[in-house]
Amino acid sequence: MSSSQEISVKQFFDATVARLSSALGTEAAPVARILFEDIAGYNRNYLFINGDRSITDFTRDKINAAADRVLSGEPVQYVVGSARFMGYDFKVTPAVLIPRPETEGLIDMITDDYSGVSRHLTCLDVGTGSGCIAISLALALKDVSVAAIDISREALEVAQENALRLSARVDFSQKDALHLSAPATPLYDFIVSNPPYICPREAKDMDSRVLSYEPHGALFVESDADPLLFYRAIATYALKALRDGGRLYFEINADYPQQTVDMLKGLGYADAEALRDYRGLYRYVKACI
Repeated sequence: MSSSQEISVKQFFDATVARLSSALGTEAAPVARILFEDIAGYNRNYLFINGDRSITDFTRDKINAAADRVLSGEPVQYVVGSARFMGYDFKVTPAVLIPRPETEGLIDMITDDYSGVSRHLTCLDVGTGSGCIAISLALALKDVSVAAIDISREALEVAQENALRLSARVDFSQKDALHLSAPATPLYDFIVSNPPYICPREAKDMDSRVLSYEPHGALFVESDADPLLFYRAIATYALKALRDGGRLYFEINADYPQQTVDMLKGLGYADAEALRDYRGLYRYVKACI
């Protein structure tokens, strides 16, 4: 579409959806909305009320350039530099995973369990990435001290920026989830983690956008032979780090709910159970000590 041809915002939105549809199918309209809102500030209300207004060549060029990147395979969240999670906009870069809707269910589960608690709480987020879990908990719970760790310095820089922008108090530090030193005394009321859990053999069935752009170290375990590698290491650490009655929360590989539960029970956890996400998949496990 020539930049010299006058066109309304709504016409250009429809043209962008049509352009994206060849590659994205039913995702085209939601992706176009993200591009229009994040790049130009044109949200749904603006399109409805002011859709007949002419769009400037400058804005069209910016949106077209972003659409080109999406059509080349880049996730739209990396293109615009942010992702929506729990009602907040989180900065994302290729150093961190894009927050997923199913992870919001993990936040809901924890806040349901602790929303009525009046005492001060302490928690740890292992493998924080963008900080979406730790920051959301810091903002959602009334009286909580949140610590968060990640092995990636680049990820921690993104997480710290998100915490600062969203006015969330989180203590970030660089540590390896597979080699955590047990504390001298228990520190936390609950520990939460969404660690790497995809087996290498599963890569052939994954979205090419995920494989090409998202950090493999945050996605994959080292081998198909040990899919619970991170869960076992974190759960072993948590036995020493959790206070009496403390809870452990995991987002899990939906192929291994029973194996994860059995592993936790074998370590001595009580009430270990797998829970379903909004799509009906077993996506979470929680347990008590």
